[in-house]
Amino acid sequence: MLKTSQVIVVEGKYDAIRLSNIVDAAILRTEGFGVFNDKEKQALLRTLAEKRGLILLTDGDSAGMLIRNYIRGLVPEDQITDVYIPDIYGKEKRKRTPSKEGKLGVEGVPDDILITALKKAGVGDGAEPGPKVPGREITRLDFYRDGLNGGPGAKEKRLQLQKALGLPERMTGKQLLRIINMMVTYEEYQKLVN
Repeated sequence: MLKTSQVIVVEGKYDAIRLSNIVDAAILRTEGFGVFNDKEKQALLRTLAEKRGLILLTDGDSAGMLIRNYIRGLVPEDQITDVYIPDIYGKEKRKRTPSKEGKLGVEGVPDDILITALKKAGVGDGAEPGPKVPGREITRLDFYRDGLNGGPGAKEKRLQLQKALGLPERMTGKQLLRIINMMVTYEEYQKLVN
C-alpha cells in the first residue's frame, strides 16, 4: 500500500472507496461539481493545501478536468500535485451504461494503473510528490520548436506524446508541460518527440 501525508482529492464516493484500498492517505471528495458552490469545502481545500498539500486525482473526462482546473484556481500551484489516469474506454461495473465520453473514471481504472499513475507523481516513494525530474527543464519554447505548440498538427503531436506517457487526452499544453517535467528528463522527452 502506498502512503502519503498529502490529501488526495477525488470527485466522488466510489473514487474514495477505490483509493482507500491502494493508498494510506486522507481522501477528500469534491462531490462532483458540488465544490463550485460549497464555500466551506473551498476553505477546507485551501487550509489542507497549505498545511499538507493536495494531490488532485480526478477523472480524465471534461467534467474531471473542469473540477481539477477549478481547484487549481483556489490553491497555489506549489501546493498541488497532479496525478492523471490514462484514457481507458469502458464502463464501470456498478453502472448500466458508460459515461458520456465512454471513459473509465478513477473508480473503474485497474489498481496497477492507479498505482503507476500515483508513483509517476512521486506518491508513496518516500519523496515529496511532484518533484521535477533532475536536469534541464522542458520549456514552452521546446514545445514550440518540437511542433507541440502553436503550429499545424500541434494538437495531434501533443496527443501522441500524452498517449506515449499514459496521460489523458484532455490536457492543455500548460498542464502537459508541468506534468512532463515531473515524469521524464529532457533527453527522454527528445526521444519521444523526435
